[in-house]
Amino acid sequence: MEILFYIAASVAVLATLRVITHLHAVHALLYLIVALIASALIFYLLGAPFAAALEIIVYAGAIMVLFIFVVMLLNQGPLTVEQERRWLSPGIWIGPSLLAFVLLGEAFYVIMAEHAPSHDLVYVQPKEVAISLYGPYMIAIELASMLLLAGLIGAYHMGRRRGKERR
Repeated sequence: MEILFYIAASVAVLATLRVITHLHAVHALLYLIVALIASALIFYLLGAPFAAALEIIVYAGAIMVLFIFVVMLLNQGPLTVEQERRWLSPGIWIGPSLLAFVLLGEAFYVIMAEHAPSHDLVYVQPKEVAISLYGPYMIAIELASMLLLAGLIGAYHMGRRRGKERR
């Protein structure tokens, strides 16, 4: 199981390096999705399946879809259509697809393996996570949600079109 951890970690590092070094936002987002899936597999290998599921659902699912929609909504005119065609050529998908297939093969191997991990694990149920978050840290969670709401309102006002100023 240790070699699987190192494979997933190397995929996460490679994908993260491609996120940082890529010039185009769409390509960087593809590699970021692969890096998030790799980190979810690392969570699963370390005995935290709930954290792995949350990583996939929340980060790789919801937030990345939001990022991709924002990039798609930032259409700057007819010149960007040609630029997007060049960005999404079939050669672009080779890197993320190769890394994702490595992770997929590793995930299938881990799921099909019949032996348990070699170290003692304590499984944390979702109810325990919710109780610990909304128990002593309830005010911090509410403050973080208010901060996110303020950021959402600020992004809306910065991105909206104004009638006379934009013309």
